[in-house]
Amino acid sequence: MIYEHLVQINDPLNPLLDTLTREQLWAGLVLRAEQPQLFVLGLESCTILSRSGLGFERELSYGPASVRDYVTFAPGISVRYDIAATEEHVGGSLTMTIEQPDALQLFVRFKYETTLPEASSGEAHRTMEIVKSAYREADIDTVRLIREFAQTGRLTVQQLH
Repeated sequence: MIYEHLVQINDPLNPLLDTLTREQLWAGLVLRAEQPQLFVLGLESCTILSRSGLGFERELSYGPASVRDYVTFAPGISVRYDIAATEEHVGGSLTMTIEQPDALQLFVRFKYETTLPEASSGEAHRTMEIVKSAYREADIDTVRLIREFAQTGRLTVQQLH
């Protein structure tokens, strides 16, 4: 299954929405990679197993289940997660890419590529739509948390890779 969508960060037509800088957004995406337990409900711990170049391997613990992935940074542009498939967990990748079509607008494109088969009808299709909806809600929540961390000064330049 391939699924992607955009989340708007800055909207020049909405004065009630706090504006984030590209640097704040990037720091938030790095924070999500380094400390995912701040963003992912049910995640008990994250252990970084090794670092190399512009990435690292980590193990995520969800109670008795664990998932390994490799995080790769394209500094200031994108964060990619490559998730190893297990008997309990679907493998695939997630790429979060910053898009800035002009000086006033800022977006994050979330692209999921999983080992789930594409389905066009029936129960499998309904299940796929539920998965896509869960991804979209989690991504909107990620942006909400990045906004909160920016407002409270939790995002720092030291987090910029």
